[in-house]
Amino acid sequence: MLRAEPLKMRLAHSLPTTHPVHPAMQHFADLARERSQGELDIALFADGQLGQEVDLLSQVQAGKLDFLKVSASVLERFHPAYKVLNLPFTFRDRAHWLKVTSNEIGSDVLGSTTSKGLTGLTFYDAGARSFYGRKPILHPDDLKGMKIRIQPSETMVKLMQLFGAEGIELSWSNVYVALKSGLVDGAENSVVALIVGKHAEVATHYSFDEHTMIPDVLLVGAGRLNSMTPKQREIIREAAALSYHHMNKLWTAFEAQTRLQVEAMGVTFVKPDKAPFIAKAAPLADIYAGEEASRTLLRRIAQA
Repeated sequence: MLRAEPLKMRLAHSLPTTHPVHPAMQHFADLARERSQGELDIALFADGQLGQEVDLLSQVQAGKLDFLKVSASVLERFHPAYKVLNLPFTFRDRAHWLKVTSNEIGSDVLGSTTSKGLTGLTFYDAGARSFYGRKPILHPDDLKGMKIRIQPSETMVKLMQLFGAEGIELSWSNVYVALKSGLVDGAENSVVALIVGKHAEVATHYSFDEHTMIPDVLLVGAGRLNSMTPKQREIIREAAALSYHHMNKLWTAFEAQTRLQVEAMGVTFVKPDKAPFIAKAAPLADIYAGEEASRTLLRRIAQA
């Protein structure tokens, strides 16, 4: 009996191979290949080789690209459920984040964009996002008048306005130059960005306000998934779920290592009182969780 030709597919993302999400997704691809006995052949393209994540979404919808890793921040324009995930201080801590992203709440959010041609397979830990730059941020007032690099997200634009700052939407590949040239005064990301993006070379202070815990999302084109056999779809979903757990282990180790490296490079860590940040950001929940479905999702997350 002749073996079927392998189904060759592509998975793209914009981060370097040194970022822990890359080996997590390679684990996903390896598992899919092994469990399908070579039928599912997924090749990874890192470092924005195929384009920036936000620009590749339409290619996934059109069936020209099979898989894509994006930040949940860019998915809020496809479904309001992602706006809820992107709201500041939605998650109490990492344990709460892990609980939500691994239960039925997370599954509901992942499936929310299928009608738009984008099916979420799993979340990946991207850490807690905090502010960093050339000066310490100890209070929201310290952000007044600053230009802060943010991901493409209406929610983040509004959050910066509430803090008195200006949100500058830039792709990941442009952040280092923007910080170095002074195009932006600071940025907001996990501490991992200081090493992976070399931002520790151009930022001297990192403030652990931890205003958001926005996950990354592994997407597959809904059309591509539907074109597979039931067994192949089962393998893809199982491989994605296992890569979620693999990523959690990778992230924990990498983040701890990164903190030590960043401190050795001379970056000063500060831990501000979160209460003033929480108070300033509170109106966003009323703005973006106004619909009943969004309020219900926010309650479900809070009660998890």
